[in-house]
Amino acid sequence: MYKNKKVVVVLPAYNAAQTLRKTYNEIPFDLVDEVILCDDASKDHTVSVAKEIGIKHIIIHEKNKGYGGNQKSLYNKALELGGDIVIMLHPDYQYTPLLIPSMVNIIGDELYPVVLGSRILGKGALKGGMPMYKYIANRFLTMTQNLLINYKLSEYHTGYRAFSREVLQSIKFNNNSDDFIFDNEMLSQIIYKGFDIAEVTCPTKYFDEASSINFTRSTKYGLGVLGVSLNHLRCKMGLGSSHLY
Repeated sequence: MYKNKKVVVVLPAYNAAQTLRKTYNEIPFDLVDEVILCDDASKDHTVSVAKEIGIKHIIIHEKNKGYGGNQKSLYNKALELGGDIVIMLHPDYQYTPLLIPSMVNIIGDELYPVVLGSRILGKGALKGGMPMYKYIANRFLTMTQNLLINYKLSEYHTGYRAFSREVLQSIKFNNNSDDFIFDNEMLSQIIYKGFDIAEVTCPTKYFDEASSINFTRSTKYGLGVLGVSLNHLRCKMGLGSSHLY
């Protein structure tokens, strides 16, 4: 709880058995009231580990719904539980839970309604082992998105995000894709609605157990990102409508 605001951490999990415990143990429970894990039909023992470490709210997808589908289940549950500040943290330990207090403070003190953990600020991405081709693609896509969407972020592709309840209730995130492009559609919706976004420098780690998509899926994702940005621009110019907005 922070200033009478309920803090909920949501964990989109897929084959996270090896890293879940380490991630969970670094969550600051002096601030965090609830943790929700959604297991997207993992092939390992993610659910068993989640139960062992005491996660009370566990959503199980019997069939894999995708990264976006996983987040939809989590955000809907977080709102159902009365979450006022909702932080999405990957359970693969790629992002440190130690930044949660900073993100909570920014939203809880009503400085910004959205906070992103940026791997690009402070050059954390390359230091943490981000492959060079992903770094170059990240910079190119972010530059293009800033131009098309008419906003200014250091990156649109981080998986470390925090939202106020008002934001989640104001955007149509359930209309988004069930795939990885969900994240970009969500940011597009937030910017389209006029919400301001803060960024905090976030160290990141790339290692064998951390989740990552391959080159083919990265290419598909990149094309999807450009499509989202062009759709955002088209709607802002009054040249059509979209189910996203």
